[in-house]
Amino acid sequence: MADLATVARPYAEALVQSASPSQLSSWSERLFELSQMAAHPEVASLSNNPNVSQAQLAGLLLSGMKNKADDVITNFVNLIISNHRLAVMPEIAIQFEQLKNELEGSAEVFITSAFPMSDVEIADLLQTLKKRFGDKKFNPSVSIDPDLIGGVKVIVGDEVLDTSVKSRLASMQAALSA
Repeated sequence: MADLATVARPYAEALVQSASPSQLSSWSERLFELSQMAAHPEVASLSNNPNVSQAQLAGLLLSGMKNKADDVITNFVNLIISNHRLAVMPEIAIQFEQLKNELEGSAEVFITSAFPMSDVEIADLLQTLKKRFGDKKFNPSVSIDPDLIGGVKVIVGDEVLDTSVKSRLASMQAALSA
């Protein structure tokens, strides 16, 4: 099968083009919900069950959403199911979010720290990232990983900035082993 990202890209791009700027956030939330349901093993097995019609599967997904889906999302779900692309839904949601962030001039920032970070430390780190990535609006998500020993690991888009002690020790080990 083709790479999931390659299959998902046209769907995500079409959705972004169909949405007005005010709809982007709500559609992003709905796509996240759909991707969570599509990734569930029981839903995946239903999508491969010949006794379950496409209309039943679409009805199940749409009824499981918190907010009622509009016509575009409903048509999108029906299209995905009729093209047997339900397994691609999580990747579509990811790419839609990336395209939405590009349009809005923002970026998701995943920060992993060895220790809890204060709001001031996070703000300082985001200020440093603005110097590197331009004046974007950052949406930070912070997690703790004691295995890093010290420092932080930051992921912005497809770039990884790893200043953790664990990473530096691994680099030293590789250099000494070579």
